[in-house]
Amino acid sequence: MKLPTHPFTVTDWSAVPATQHAGETGHATWRTVMMGDARIRMVEYSPGYLADHWCDRGHVLLVLAGEMISELKDGREFVMQAGSSYHVSDFGDAPHRSRTATGATLFIVD
Repeated sequence: MKLPTHPFTVTDWSAVPATQHAGETGHATWRTVMMGDARIRMVEYSPGYLADHWCDRGHVLLVLAGEMISELKDGREFVMQAGSSYHVSDFGDAPHRSRTATGATLFIVD
């Protein structure tokens, strides 16, 4: 990911339009800002959310609230709580997906 030349910008996430994305169960609510090819998102997972796909895209992800499990297709699982983060490159490891029993709020750059 390369961030293009861009002025200093403050984002009021409550003013960014929300889109809802169904999971295999539950849903994710995204608030998305694009900066060139970089996608910057505030994401809320509903309780019971399970992603509907395995992802090979690289991300930098920070859990702001709640708890989620990042599951890798090879069987590894990582419990992520508020204040924890992960980063992975495009095709950098086994595909991954997220799930949460209680809900979570995330900040993601990809």
